[in-house]
Amino acid sequence: MTPIVKTIELGDGRSITIETGKLAKQADGSVVVRMNNVVLLATVCAAADAVPGTDFMPLQVEYKEKFASSGRFPGGFIKREGRPSDSEILTSRLVDRVLRPLFPADFHANTIVNVILFSADNDGSGDMPDALAGLAASAALAVSDIPFNGPISEVRVARIDGQFKLNPTSSELKKADMDIMVGATMENIMMVEGEMSEVQESDLLEALKIAHEAIKIQCRAQLELAEMAGKTVKREYCHEENDEELRKDIWDKTYAKAYTEASSANPDKHQREANFKAICEEYIAALDEETAQAKAEMISRYYHDVEKEAMRRSILDEGKRLDGRTTTEIRPIWSEVDYLPGCHGSAIFTRGETQSLTSVTLGTKLDEKIVDDALNQSTERFLLHYNFPPFSTGEARASRGVGRREIGHGNLAHRALKRMLPEEYPYVIRVVSDILESNGSSSMATVCAGTLALMDAGVPIKKPVSGIAMGLITDNKKFAVLSDILGDEDHLGDMDFKVTGTKDGITATQMDIKVDGLPYEILEKALMQAREGRMHILGKIVETLPAPRPELKPNAPRIELMWIPKEFIGAVIGPGGKIIQGMQEETGAIITIEELDGQGRIEIAATNKASIDAAVTKIRSIVAVPEPGEIYRGKVRSIMPYGAFVEFMPGKDGLLHISEIAWKRLDTVEEAGLHEGDEIDVKLLDVDPKTGKFKLSHKVLLEKPEGYEERPERERRPRPESRQGGDNAGRGRDGRHRPDSRRDN
Repeated sequence: MTPIVKTIELGDGRSITIETGKLAKQADGSVVVRMNNVVLLATVCAAADAVPGTDFMPLQVEYKEKFASSGRFPGGFIKREGRPSDSEILTSRLVDRVLRPLFPADFHANTIVNVILFSADNDGSGDMPDALAGLAASAALAVSDIPFNGPISEVRVARIDGQFKLNPTSSELKKADMDIMVGATMENIMMVEGEMSEVQESDLLEALKIAHEAIKIQCRAQLELAEMAGKTVKREYCHEENDEELRKDIWDKTYAKAYTEASSANPDKHQREANFKAICEEYIAALDEETAQAKAEMISRYYHDVEKEAMRRSILDEGKRLDGRTTTEIRPIWSEVDYLPGCHGSAIFTRGETQSLTSVTLGTKLDEKIVDDALNQSTERFLLHYNFPPFSTGEARASRGVGRREIGHGNLAHRALKRMLPEEYPYVIRVVSDILESNGSSSMATVCAGTLALMDAGVPIKKPVSGIAMGLITDNKKFAVLSDILGDEDHLGDMDFKVTGTKDGITATQMDIKVDGLPYEILEKALMQAREGRMHILGKIVETLPAPRPELKPNAPRIELMWIPKEFIGAVIGPGGKIIQGMQEETGAIITIEELDGQGRIEIAATNKASIDAAVTKIRSIVAVPEPGEIYRGKVRSIMPYGAFVEFMPGKDGLLHISEIAWKRLDTVEEAGLHEGDEIDVKLLDVDPKTGKFKLSHKVLLEKPEGYEERPERERRPRPESRQGGDNAGRGRDGRHRPDSRRDN
């Protein structure tokens, strides 16, 4: 066995190796990609034939991280990997979005790409495998016979301390103010996704250029690997039947009508769809029934091309969009806050026929999301969930849970907003965007509605954030950049470029390009046009609510933060949680505690100030250091013959000696009327430096009786000589041991 290996030097002492011919040889293509401790296996398999009637590319990309890769057991009772995590789904989408446009348009065989992480850095601070998944998937295609117009690769670019870094480690990434993933071919950028801390458009373009140069090197390595493996010839296939006479007939009889509809400036999405559909139905009605049934799939496919070309020519030749807007015009916007009285914050944002109803819920540490992935064990305090029910597009279809698209759109909105949240904010925040209407750019509506809902909830965000989706129509001679694209302009166009940001810079972006040969000049124009659109939308947002509300809603929990010395954490919790649970029951507050940065961080949450104040008082009494001379209100915990033990601070008992209860002589503690459970004021007289025991007094707080005289200390008499030594010392007349009563007393 002689595997074929290709090495890519990154120029910073690290290298990537791609190996084929050793593992998973029954797949159509398989490679192992290594970078230090990271090991990925990528395989690709495609069916020999397409399923009859399939007119799209049935591609499925699965990225999976094995828990064993970092030496961990999966959680749960089953102890094996289950459904994909959100991070695995997002990585799968990143790879899918680059690969999908590059398969031949007439290739319709089921194709499955699997990328499996088998080894990673155990401490979670090393090289990041998601940046290698695109390279691995493309390399597997390169050494297969599956037709593919690649290769492609993906790299992560981060800006750390003003310097760009390719594929940084996870520890380095924590210091970055820009984190983007870029996918591209040798010639063109195909996909961008990332988050930023208000960077400028020129900085983003510079990062794209740096990424593309690195990707070109990785693509060349794949071409060389394919040649070394002898996989330069791809399989033959025939997945479409075509009838050129039918194609020409459809174009001749429907194009003019479709063009008229495309340029008619109809803002009603459903009416426009019905009008386009009527043109096709009219054509089908003129055919004989047998031909219409036999050619149904081809008619649908050819007419779709007619619609696409009509819409594109109307924009390129006349500057007319489907709804009548100019290329830079934004659809009408209206928004409203405080729409849902039971929520901690809410907002409606409507732009054209796209609408988001978003709510904000504020919670405590108990509401944190616990992340237990193969490479990530952490908690999240800011959650954003995006829901896209079928009724938002008028579909009569049941909703079957959250799909990959919803996870991806929610992640984009999450990235857009998260860097604008205040530092050390005590609340856990959940933002939920429900899309009620959709005609393009619902994720950007989520960003705008999320900004308004956060401000309505009284979350002191640093700056409002707005978002816009840009489109592109080009025939490689002319091009038009479209602001605020419709759903059809996304589907039939050449680019979907989403940009979010504040008045001072970009916070997140996502771009998918469907054509070859997109110059940087067009990207720059799209970014600058997007800025103008963002500023317009931002103006509408601040008209509705110019700043975060100064106060939380009445039904929102109030949280008080406390920091205590680390050594007091156990005292606050108590054995088995007894102390902290008792405080919660007595005060009605929710109390959580954790060790952070060598201190105890305590969150106290309640819907009223009295509960919080009561809890704070109890905690302060626990962590307070007893001071001699201070007076405390204590509770009698036990009665002994020589006095009473009094808990004068939570968890701290001291001895109230019988002689310190009252000025008069007491033979028993009960004579003073003290019983277990009684409360009594005591003064801390002293703390034994050796044992730490506390000496208490009650009588010093009482008025001294008139004429009271202190008893002089009894002098200890010297022992007789016969009792200070000798064999009989300490013995009675009978020679037995006799205790010394003076010594015992």
